[in-house]
Amino acid sequence: MMTKRTTKTNKSKNATFDPAAKHTLPLDEVLVGDCVKLMDSLPEGSVDMIFADPPYNLQLEGDLVRPNNTKVDAVDDHWDQFASFKAYDDFTKKWMKAARRILKPDGSIWVIGSYHNIFRVGSMMQDLGFWMLNDVVWLKTNPMPNFRGRRFTNAHETLIWAARDKEARYRFNYESMKALNDDFQMRSDWTLPICSGPERLKKDGKKAHPTQKPESLLYRILLSSSEVGDVVLDPFFGSGTTGAVAKALGRHFIGLEREDEYAEIARARISKVRQIEDKTLVLNESKRSLPRIPFGTVVERGLIRPGTVLTDPRKRYSAKVRADGTLVTSDFKGSIHQVGAFVQKAPACNGWQFWHMVVKGKLVPIDVMREKVRAELN
Repeated sequence: MMTKRTTKTNKSKNATFDPAAKHTLPLDEVLVGDCVKLMDSLPEGSVDMIFADPPYNLQLEGDLVRPNNTKVDAVDDHWDQFASFKAYDDFTKKWMKAARRILKPDGSIWVIGSYHNIFRVGSMMQDLGFWMLNDVVWLKTNPMPNFRGRRFTNAHETLIWAARDKEARYRFNYESMKALNDDFQMRSDWTLPICSGPERLKKDGKKAHPTQKPESLLYRILLSSSEVGDVVLDPFFGSGTTGAVAKALGRHFIGLEREDEYAEIARARISKVRQIEDKTLVLNESKRSLPRIPFGTVVERGLIRPGTVLTDPRKRYSAKVRADGTLVTSDFKGSIHQVGAFVQKAPACNGWQFWHMVVKGKLVPIDVMREKVRAELN
């Protein structure tokens, strides 16, 4: 049964969700309260993606002081303090179980943390049935120094990206990530600055939230694993970075936040975000959704002629194109994929990317010719 999505404007201070109204979702709202109870009130399998920035349990003892004796504005809020590791683990298991229940079967979850908590979080995720897809290292270009000089400067945080379970057909917008990275495969080490300057929200001259994440980080996450119109839930909404980026990219958000003060800050922030009106500008194009073009079509259109010699990028292997769209080597004949796998002694091969041809003096993948055919069809 599909869950009907409705968009509502939240004007109340403490938004609540009616558990009896299973046909609706509190889209584009910030709900105030315990995140576990709020998630338990949502329909099962109703959320496309979850981004979670839980308390890190930093275990800070005493004040942090710079060499000039000024105090560091560190994270010492009550919501990041736990009596023991067991208390933190119990808290983590509760919100993760609730999150997994509301995640769609093909949904995915992102969790960010530091060395204080991410290893415990990752272990519990596996115990609960989540299927690990990647761990991504966020390398900070401008990290906070280690003022005590007793450890390395902590210049990164770790994100875990996981599917709901092993069999999930999760979304990954590979082409969009490659395009975002100047046509190179996106790697799992992301070099981005921490939130600072005009982006850092202030209240009475101080940080409005101590752990505000940069919008560039959420931009990459949402663009990589969600689609326009998807529902993205953040159980630790804070200053609302997830909601701000989701709105800009045409996604729906549900923000859960325990603190009234942060919820109000998030609402005010998101109300100022301008959504990209032309949805075609934020849709993720996937080659799997494009019309299938056989290699034989490229040959019969005359874009690649019979007898053309194809090679791999390093010119180690070669094959000739036959009139029926197959390739032939000295001792094997088959499709572009079969011959590519044969010459490499590999179990499989993407022939469109493996085989290249000379065009105007340059070696280009034959996939260029397939795209020409698709352009004609469109």
